[in-house]
Amino acid sequence: MRISNFTLLIQKLITLAFLLFTGTSFSIAATVDTIVTYSPAMKKNIKAVVIRPSNSEVSAALPVVYLLHGHGGNYANWISKAPELKNYSDQYKILIVCPDGETASWYFDSPELPGSRYETYISVELVNWIDKHYPTIKSKSGRAITGLSMGGHGALYLAFKHQDVFGAAGSMSGGLDLRPFPKNWSIAAHLGSYAEHPDNWVQNSVINLTHLLTPGSLKLMIDCGTQDFFYNVNDAFHQKLLDTNIPHDFISRPGTHDWNYWRNAVKYQLLFMSDYFSQNTLLRN
Repeated sequence: MRISNFTLLIQKLITLAFLLFTGTSFSIAATVDTIVTYSPAMKKNIKAVVIRPSNSEVSAALPVVYLLHGHGGNYANWISKAPELKNYSDQYKILIVCPDGETASWYFDSPELPGSRYETYISVELVNWIDKHYPTIKSKSGRAITGLSMGGHGALYLAFKHQDVFGAAGSMSGGLDLRPFPKNWSIAAHLGSYAEHPDNWVQNSVINLTHLLTPGSLKLMIDCGTQDFFYNVNDAFHQKLLDTNIPHDFISRPGTHDWNYWRNAVKYQLLFMSDYFSQNTLLRN
């Protein structure tokens, strides 16, 4: 049986198209890297997950969202519990960085444990490392930070104290006032007991740091379920922002302190951050 040159050409074109299609289908997926960074402040290696959108190696500089885990978690929590983050990274063309904050660091430099300096690590050391190794926008106009529970507190805490580093910040079910929980989640190990060191608890609860805010410096979004045990402190934080005329978005809806809520909440957080980045892109252009 003879096959014409034209038929062979058609078969080759079909094969080439198939290979290009299948190759493209794999290449458009966001890439998940597990990186290891060294912290001079804590003298140890620390892991993080970095989710980068497809073709980011050849794209323009990317905005970055730092996404913090909760108490008892680690750097891999977000990508294992919410793998759809890869889709959001591609959709919004953002780099998502999920640092490790130990089981219970609460993301501050502990006044009681000299070896726990996660404020320094994330806001200085990790940000510098990411900017050096990935094609990022190296200014606050291209950086945002958010997180869940302990990470919600940490995200606002770090953003309030480093408004030159982060331009937008959010919290999902955040423990925004530590003082009502003096015996919970190993906080006392990092701040000392509330009875003996009340000033540590006051100075490291984000609800007491609103005086640090420069008007217009941070875009803020707070989200907490109405059945969450942190709802009251989130509502109090919202009221304090209202009383001090600090612009912010506040979302409350039925929900508790679980991954069903956070997987839903992170969609709105990333949309909020993407909108912030887009507005800055228009200003730069």
